[in-house]
Amino acid sequence: MKEILIDRNEHNQRIDRFLKKYLPDASLSFIYKMLRKKNIKLNGSKAKPEDIIKENDTIQLYLSDETINKFMARPKEIIKAKDINIIYEDDNIVLINKPKGILSHGTGKNYENNVVDSLISYLYEKKEYNPRLEKTFTPSICNRLDRNTSGIIIGAKNFTALQLINEAIRDGQIKRYYKCIVKGNIEKGKELKGFLTKDEEKNEVQITQRMVEGSKEIHTIVNPIITNGQYSLIEIDLITGRTHQIRAHLSSIGHPIVGDIKYGSKQINEKFKREFNLRSQFLYAYKVEFKGLKDSLEYLNGKGFVVQGDEELINIEKNLFNKL
Repeated sequence: MKEILIDRNEHNQRIDRFLKKYLPDASLSFIYKMLRKKNIKLNGSKAKPEDIIKENDTIQLYLSDETINKFMARPKEIIKAKDINIIYEDDNIVLINKPKGILSHGTGKNYENNVVDSLISYLYEKKEYNPRLEKTFTPSICNRLDRNTSGIIIGAKNFTALQLINEAIRDGQIKRYYKCIVKGNIEKGKELKGFLTKDEEKNEVQITQRMVEGSKEIHTIVNPIITNGQYSLIEIDLITGRTHQIRAHLSSIGHPIVGDIKYGSKQINEKFKREFNLRSQFLYAYKVEFKGLKDSLEYLNGKGFVVQGDEELINIEKNLFNKL
């Protein structure tokens, strides 16, 4: 029999979800069968898959060592990653300014530098994370940005922070703002709603005004900052956070982001490539504001954090709008 003591990085989750992370090579049907037959117990008693585990609970595995070792997770290999640009850090979260050209997550194939591996490497070197001491938890990020979108990513150092941040994002309590330059003149704010459908094979999305099979509702608020009549610098208040939402939503109303190869204007993209060497979309996540956080993260409520775009984007913005 093997006994597992639940700590702060494992608590407040369903027992079946914990077991699936602890025994990742076991099928859910196997886990449910072991719970049903009382080969896996919670605090010495029969457990149901939906039971919530708490700190200092114990889980008993009445399984052979061979079975446990066959299904058990291996300690995560720490990949020495590039340094990350941290704009804020405390005991629970890290705010990272991601440069464009870097993935948020690894692809699971060949190693490629990404924010998650960099965060894990950073915390490991600080001795704030040791995979051999953790049962299932790995530091993670709470929001993603496209490879060629720079800006603020929220990293969670512990499971409680990860849960609370993710819950607040789902409830719209954490505000995420972006800046971008788009084609055309935008002088008044716009509230955009629609439905987004993703083509997984092409990694592209389509925007419709009516729900179609497989579509998800999207909501984007546009606030103008400055315009020269031909191009506009705008702020995006992202209400829902779907794949390529900002880029596709703006393109669908005739205001594509300059430099956007997938949803933008080829003619405009060539112009900005020729004049400014811009080879990707002018879009970055420049501000995050916290509110509605509970329990151990209440101290973040009312705080906001801002970053500037990289030097290339700042220079383009100055050239287009500084004379106005």
